[in-house]
Amino acid sequence: MLEIGFGMGETTQKIAQARPDDNFLGVEVFNAGVGSLLRRIEESDLQNLRIIQHDAVEVVRDMIPPDSLAGVHVYFPDPWPKKRHHKRRLLQPPFVSLLASRIAPGGYLHCATDWQDYAVQMLEVLSAEPLLRNTVADYAPRPDYRPQTKFETRGLRLGHGVWDLIFQRTA
Repeated sequence: MLEIGFGMGETTQKIAQARPDDNFLGVEVFNAGVGSLLRRIEESDLQNLRIIQHDAVEVVRDMIPPDSLAGVHVYFPDPWPKKRHHKRRLLQPPFVSLLASRIAPGGYLHCATDWQDYAVQMLEVLSAEPLLRNTVADYAPRPDYRPQTKFETRGLRLGHGVWDLIFQRTA
């Protein structure tokens, strides 16, 4: 399982603890988040979680073989809310295509955001990827394995909705 942008690592730690038979690789660029998750790994003696501090696009492109991931989690990526910055959003067609190629058939891509316009863009981009199919009609309910995140709590407090998208890799 690949998690892109784990922030301070609280959610990643909880998921890895709840799923001890799955192996997790977290990718994050920020020092504080990496340090925080390293501390969490040590304190909880997690054996199924590794970290790479590097750009996620390069990690997926250069370090992850095709058809090798059981799942990918992208929770609350930077929404780049200003229209002129939308091109900086992580979930764009070229990256989604790359991600889909790295997920094994039957594996999944699970994204979540608390920005409605980003949720709409994610749904459009993911739906357009031929290697992926939506597991529901549009947005999925939050699955039990994803704990409520710090960003989700903040978004709900600000009156934002939360949108989960769960797509499965086709054969």
